Amino acid sequence: MAQLVARHLAHPGLRRRWLAGVALAAGALAFGIDQAITWFAAHPMAWHGLQASLLAGLATGIGALPVLFLRRPNEGLMAPMLGLAAGMMLAASLFSLLVPAVETVAASGAPWTLGCLTALALLAGAAIMHGIDRRTAHAHVEDIDSRQDLPRIGLVVAAIALHNVPEGLAVGVAAASGVDHGMSLGIAIQNVPEGWIVASAMLVLGAGPWRAALMALATGLVEPVGGLFGVIASSLAGATLPLALAAATGAMLWVVSHELIPASHRAGREAAGTAGLLAGFAVMTTLAVAI
Repeated sequence: MAQLVARHLAHPGLRRRWLAGVALAAGALAFGIDQAITWFAAHPMAWHGLQASLLAGLATGIGALPVLFLRRPNEGLMAPMLGLAAGMMLAASLFSLLVPAVETVAASGAPWTLGCLTALALLAGAAIMHGIDRRTAHAHVEDIDSRQDLPRIGLVVAAIALHNVPEGLAVGVAAASGVDHGMSLGIAIQNVPEGWIVASAMLVLGAGPWRAALMALATGLVEPVGGLFGVIASSLAGATLPLALAAATGAMLWVVSHELIPASHRAGREAAGTAGLLAGFAVMTTLAVAI
């Protein structure tokens, strides 16, 4: 590839075109960054939402640090850790997304019409996640066992991305709409044990400790991508903001019901998974009241 590029650039005419293309790309990038800065300056809540999703994603990298000294959490810890994430996501989707949406609908001039549309938006959010899940090849970290055939790392990363995008979307929508109620902090807290689980799964798949930690951090940084979509949606929603909140709720509830609860409530681990879920819900309830 390097030789091909060198031969390509050796031709004066092609070199000029290549340099012109690079200059145009650099100019377009600079223009895009300038426009983004201007837009975020005019929409400070949107910038707050993007920051919140970024910090939540970085917490995954913090949680991955134990793999530099420890190995994978034992089976006794996996269930409550996954249950904790489920409980916090469940509570966050209710307190920071669905309840503000319902309150806005109830105070509107057409509660029945807007209420039905909000319910449809919730179902649509879950349906979109289900469709993406069915069309994307992936493998779940809780299924990884060194005694069995191991999936490719790319399949595991795809599964984690499916999980993190709706998280970022929900944080972005809630924070940019001013109804965070501790959601971004709660998601960041539950991302810490999740980072350990993800990084330890990478160890089983053959990655070194540092590489495993960096890969976990990279998967966490998928959340700001979802957060960007969330802040844009909340900024453009206007009177239809309850629909955006409900759609994010549906996406979060799908992840909790389809991914986290089944993973934490496998045979023999139901009690530990339930305890983790209740603890996560209690923590998120405290944050919602206090913040």
